[in-house]
Amino acid sequence: MDFTPHGIVPAMVTPFTRDEQLHEPALSELVRRLIGDGVHGVFVLGSQGEYYALDMQEKRRVIEVTVTAADGRVPVYAGTGATTTREAVRLTQMADEAGADAVSVITPTFITPSQNELYDHYREIAASTTLPVLLYSNPGRTGVQISVALAARLAQLDNIVGIKDSSGDLSITADFINGTPPSFRVFAGRDTLVFATLLYGGAGAVAASGNVAARHLVRLYDACMDGNMDTARTAQAEIAPLRAAFSLGTFPAVIKEALLMTGLDAGPCRRPVGPLSDEAREQLRQIMAKLGLLVA
Repeated sequence: MDFTPHGIVPAMVTPFTRDEQLHEPALSELVRRLIGDGVHGVFVLGSQGEYYALDMQEKRRVIEVTVTAADGRVPVYAGTGATTTREAVRLTQMADEAGADAVSVITPTFITPSQNELYDHYREIAASTTLPVLLYSNPGRTGVQISVALAARLAQLDNIVGIKDSSGDLSITADFINGTPPSFRVFAGRDTLVFATLLYGGAGAVAASGNVAARHLVRLYDACMDGNMDTARTAQAEIAPLRAAFSLGTFPAVIKEALLMTGLDAGPCRRPVGPLSDEAREQLRQIMAKLGLLVA
């Protein structure tokens, strides 16, 4: 698929059955629902998708099921990050074989490589595939920050096309936008900063709340593209309580609970992550009700 990365790309959960096996029908249903809500792509095997809890064969199957359900209507982005370069290359090549349209590669976890080591890491991954590669910086979870200078350096490689910035710091997002070529696509990775990122000239958002509130985010994006800033600002404000609700449980349980409230059972997270408490679930229900997302 020939495409320019842009728009609202939900960071999808990975549905499981009660015994923590892949729930392929629920995964397909979620993809179809999101496409029906007008998203511009879908993102699997990110942190919201519990990539760290899946083995290679399960990851392949998640991509294959998603590609089949998407049926060419939107691009499928697959997370292929790993602690070692060797494993990230293997995952990237697997994603290519499984039919993904692009990959996103988070910085290594547990270790803290230098910026030069990260350059070599990403250069080797990009060289292993013809797919577009989206960098993924999430220092709050990995302890590693991709610098603007590194992003600009990597942007010179043909198939490194952009970055998902989950720093939560708008000044860093703005620096990525201002410090890289116009063709380099910067995505908000923090749901509360989608509007601000778009105003700065960002390409869109890879947003976990898009699992349940895709229509709100698409409305925000479309309003920005049409110059209707009041509508966009309102849509962003509506999303904020849902993003704040992520703290009600152990990541990423909240969005799976929220999906169930919309009528789609994505099952549990893989242990040791457990369900929300009754009190937290009720707080989440009230937020979902205000967003008009509850089903009877």
